[in-house]
Amino acid sequence: MAARLLLICCLLMLSACDQRPASEGINLNSALGGVPAAGFARAVEPRAFIFPQDHAAHPEFRNEWWYVTGNVQTQSGRRFAYQVTFFRIALSPQVPTNTSVWATNQVWMAHIALSDIDGNEHVYDQRFARGAAGLAGQNMQPFKVWLEDWQILGQANGEFPWVVQVTNPDFSLKLNLQPEKPVVLQGDQGLSQKSSEAGNASYYYSLTRLATTGVIHYQDQDFQVSGLSWLDREWSTSVLGKDQVGWDWFSLQMDDGHELMFYQLRKLSGEADQVHSQGKWIKPDASTVNLSLQDVKLKPLQYWQAASGAKYPIAWGLEYPAVKGHWRIEAVLEDQLMQTSVLYWEGAVRVIDLATHKRVGQGYLELSGY
Repeated sequence: MAARLLLICCLLMLSACDQRPASEGINLNSALGGVPAAGFARAVEPRAFIFPQDHAAHPEFRNEWWYVTGNVQTQSGRRFAYQVTFFRIALSPQVPTNTSVWATNQVWMAHIALSDIDGNEHVYDQRFARGAAGLAGQNMQPFKVWLEDWQILGQANGEFPWVVQVTNPDFSLKLNLQPEKPVVLQGDQGLSQKSSEAGNASYYYSLTRLATTGVIHYQDQDFQVSGLSWLDREWSTSVLGKDQVGWDWFSLQMDDGHELMFYQLRKLSGEADQVHSQGKWIKPDASTVNLSLQDVKLKPLQYWQAASGAKYPIAWGLEYPAVKGHWRIEAVLEDQLMQTSVLYWEGAVRVIDLATHKRVGQGYLELSGY
């Protein structure tokens, strides 16, 4: 317990310049902005990605995450959605010379969530640990990302299938993931520029269609489920500019085999960043098309208000004229708020075709900086 409290203090130091109440969470701009980062590597130009090796950690960068979301259902049609995320944060670029088993410059945070769509309930949890003494970390032989008994397990060197395995008092997941499409390099060959300053970028790739099977234990029942998941991987040292406050991020899996990833970065003024908002349209044959805010149109249609008073746009109009796409992206549950140390709304959505009013896809929506 003392080690965990120490880690929480370390993480909160990332937001030391933020004067908001602690109940509102760590400030994203403080945690992900262009803070002094001497000694850390920076994402400044496209790089060669090598798989499965790049599924591993990149400790020379300050921030990194393994982000899995998915929509699954039972054979009888009961619907669930889930999130499992591991965050690695380097507190300094130097590896400690101290020989203590507790010595480390890496700390870890993990978030898990389950949305019981038919039961209209969203539950979540978070944990912290030092990247030492076996508490948290990432290995390759065999592949493992873990924080205590929350873990992603793979084959040697990170080959698939992977198993997502977590448990807490409210629910547990044991889900097998198998890619149906190859890796998608986001941005410019995997370099995702988030603001104008050199180095305010991440290396970013996705696996956009992961066949998913397994068991969800919830409300004293075991549910055999199947469906689709999405893996996002990013590592960086800084991403947000001083005038940016957050983002609206969509990962959508269409029933016809297409996927759409798009994030709209927002400025302090409330306006969208026209230059750095971007995404990908992924075709059934895995070929891709780069997208900018000139290619798509986004419009908030419905808001949900949290107890704090913050309003989150949980339904959107999204147009992609090049493919005659006119959709309504709407939350399957209004309250999918993650009231963790980093406050954000993250939840499952459905895609409705505005011409036919029929569901044509599913996915996840993340709303940060509200």
